[in-house]
Amino acid sequence: MFSQDDDSQQRVALFLVFGLIAIVVSSVLVFGVKHRGVSAKVADAPAVQVVAAPGMAAVPASSAATTQAASDAASVKVEQGIVKFYFASGKADLAAGASEALLDVVKGAQAGRKVAISGFHDATGDAAQNAELAKQRALAVRDALMASGVPESQIELKKPEQIAGNTSASDAEARRVEISLQ
Repeated sequence: MFSQDDDSQQRVALFLVFGLIAIVVSSVLVFGVKHRGVSAKVADAPAVQVVAAPGMAAVPASSAATTQAASDAASVKVEQGIVKFYFASGKADLAAGASEALLDVVKGAQAGRKVAISGFHDATGDAAQNAELAKQRALAVRDALMASGVPESQIELKKPEQIAGNTSASDAEARRVEISLQ
């Protein structure tokens, strides 16, 4: 049989083991939150990459490494006069920096040019759901343009287009909406 001294020694040992486990877990959580907070701030920074085109003002560019690291995050690019909005998987939320990227489009619309919005989706999964999500993304971009003062009569929404491929680069391309001035 066990004596009361053995029971109390076991309790003390268990208390020390559980205390040590609690300290390790809390240390990992605290370090992880601090480390993740820095990563989140970098990931939340506007991931805008710009290739300047004639008539388009430059938008501040972040590093390509940040854009690659946050490949599933929403971002904006301006390439050859076309503003490209990339969306996170399954979402229709605009990226930070969207307003700055739309400035030249808004100016063009104010000068009387029409704005064409084209949505894209991939061939994987349910085609109807993909097309609907592409439409929601295009409408989110349209709403941002209208909020910036572009009349709805100057905005043309094109039917969502399906793209082929299933690499991570084409996944991002499938989750995009393009805006061009006509």
